[in-house]
Amino acid sequence: MALTEKKRDQSLSSNRKRWEMPDTYVILFLVLLAGVIATYLVPSGNFERETIDNVERVIPGTYTLTDGSVLGLMDIFTAIQMGMVQSADIIFMVLFTGGAFEIIERSGALRGAINSAVSITRGKEFWMIAIVSTLFALGGAVGAVANAVIAFVAIGVIIARMLKLDPIVAVAITFGANFAGFNVGFINPYTVGIAQNIADLPLFSGALFRVIVFVIILALTIWYTWRYAKKVMEDPDKSLIGVYDEEKDEETLASAFTLRHKLLLGFVGLALVFFVYASINLGWSINHMAAFFVLIGLVSGIIAGMHYNTIAITFLQGTQKLVYGALVVGLARAVIVVLEDGEVLDTIVQALSVPLENLPSVLAAIGMFISSAFLNFLVNSGSGQAMISMPMLVPLADMVGVTRQVAVQAFQFGDGLTNSIFPTSGILMASLAVAGVPWTKWVKFIFPLFLAWVVIAVIMLSIGVMINWGPF
Repeated sequence: MALTEKKRDQSLSSNRKRWEMPDTYVILFLVLLAGVIATYLVPSGNFERETIDNVERVIPGTYTLTDGSVLGLMDIFTAIQMGMVQSADIIFMVLFTGGAFEIIERSGALRGAINSAVSITRGKEFWMIAIVSTLFALGGAVGAVANAVIAFVAIGVIIARMLKLDPIVAVAITFGANFAGFNVGFINPYTVGIAQNIADLPLFSGALFRVIVFVIILALTIWYTWRYAKKVMEDPDKSLIGVYDEEKDEETLASAFTLRHKLLLGFVGLALVFFVYASINLGWSINHMAAFFVLIGLVSGIIAGMHYNTIAITFLQGTQKLVYGALVVGLARAVIVVLEDGEVLDTIVQALSVPLENLPSVLAAIGMFISSAFLNFLVNSGSGQAMISMPMLVPLADMVGVTRQVAVQAFQFGDGLTNSIFPTSGILMASLAVAGVPWTKWVKFIFPLFLAWVVIAVIMLSIGVMINWGPF
């Protein structure tokens, strides 16, 4: 009998699931529930607002208590519906962007460009690392390869294998470089685009300052990766994980970078440049951007020589890949719907402003950066986090004397930098799994670079406050 009970206990133990970090949707639903509970516990209140140059702004010092309403069970689910409806423009922008980039990726143009870079720099290891890293950093800066970087880590593995380096380099030149660009994201529709839309800033305004910082961060990232790679090439024992000792799969880098590929990427590059111009000078909005990516996808498919049915199917497959991320935006917006309906959002902003209002504006901006970084541990979605944090950061910025452009960048840094170290990042953990790199080894490699990124972020935010960095 005792033996039977022991076996039963062992069986129950083996079937007991290990604890896992809740999915982003689970976390957001719990936050939504907390928002409803807050309508019972947090006093209702409002700020007075004024409209200047068609932009609504909070008037500091005008917070007053109100008789807000508490919310019930059905309000939770109607808030989800309203969040989806109110975020429809952003949701479809995300979906259409995914469709367009799926066509570009399926054409082989991106893979061909990387393969060409590898061929040109064969025997010149520094330039190979620099060019591949730059390509992925640009992909992150424009939002083209954010989630899709997982698939490209395999190419990084092949490059590292050919150079007799280690899997850490494979992740560094793909995932690491990608998020070096994502940290600033000067024309990233998923983060800067959404945040600026909420902050009533022209889309992709302030790009010049961001490009300068992008170049600095990228140069530092390439130097740091090359420094490690060179050390491993000179002494393989200095690798944190062990080097590859054989060349194989080189044939997967044999895809040609054709004239068609060059024309396609040239068109996409010019189209993105034009959109930045149109956003700043022609007043284009998120809706224009969504429509423009449908056009980019269609023309890219034609340049790639795809059949019209293939273009349609590929576009839809690309949208399907981003349904998860797109609907996160709506659920995140539902949290704000609840807080607004219960009239507690302004109370929360007032509470956040109290410890910051007596601080210099520079320290207030850094505080926004730190709070966004902590939020990213729970809500590891750039677009979802933008929908939650920006409605609070915008009025907070108005009250503590920080420009909205600085507030957008504080959110962007808080979201972007921590993606490279937080184990709650699905993209990070999947990328490490593809290359076979333990998270602990990756953190040991990346943490000094992460700290350097943080220093650059603090300096940029400080300069932004001092120059009163505005819409342009």
